[in-house]
Amino acid sequence: MSERDKAWQPEDLTRLFVERVNARDAEGIAALYEPDAVMAYPPGSVTVGREAIHAFWAKVLPQLPPFEQEAPLPTLASGDIALTSTPPKDGAGARAQVVRRQPDGSWLRLIDQPEFTTPPA
Repeated sequence: MSERDKAWQPEDLTRLFVERVNARDAEGIAALYEPDAVMAYPPGSVTVGREAIHAFWAKVLPQLPPFEQEAPLPTLASGDIALTSTPPKDGAGARAQVVRRQPDGSWLRLIDQPEFTTPPA
């Protein structure tokens, strides 16, 4: 991943995530997460680790409609940890992420609750 593709502010992660979902880039989505990140999805379960997150997105991306960018709510930060969130346009519930500053100053997702509606299987 090039320097320009990194999230230099916590809020950048949401923009990059939507761009990569719409590009159907499962590898790029997974790169936004720490190696041991936890994603609270699919509903009722968790997906743990960058590899599992990559596999999840590779499976579901072909079925998803394009995502719309959503303006982030104010970020709540304490040192190298921050809470980011967006108000969902699709009425799917809250979207919230705990993110951590990396040694190079960029940010990655540590805990993610990516609520969205999926088409019926």
